[in-house]
Amino acid sequence: MSGMRPNRSIPAATVVPVLIYPDVRAAVAWLGTAFGFVEQVRIGESHRSQLRYGAGAVIVGDVRGERHPPRPGEVTHSVLVRVEDARAHCARARENGARILMEPTDFEYGERQYSAEDPAGHQWTFSETLADVAPEQWGGESAGAD
Repeated sequence: MSGMRPNRSIPAATVVPVLIYPDVRAAVAWLGTAFGFVEQVRIGESHRSQLRYGAGAVIVGDVRGERHPPRPGEVTHSVLVRVEDARAHCARARENGARILMEPTDFEYGERQYSAEDPAGHQWTFSETLADVAPEQWGGESAGAD
């Protein structure tokens, strides 16, 4: 992130998804309890909230105008979050009401991942790194410069 100025009013992460929820305060509480996110900045009583997880961040926004949470039966996005222990994270999420879409699974690209849906219908993939694997080892291809 060289060259970017810090600003305490916006997450420091380079890419920050904005997810729409019908109840921002309920979403912040649930994402903290079930997935381990930590609230950093609250904007208005229930307008927006900035959450962090490690070096990553998401913004939870309210329903307004054309902004709506996902519709049932429709997936337009998924957020991937790197975690230290996918199995333990999955157990925590399940205990707090997440709908587990895929149990923790080890993949040839060196990750153990599980997928879950939150109460608003947003889909999440949580990924634990097991090994550093070159993309060419499993059929991927390295592209571009670092």
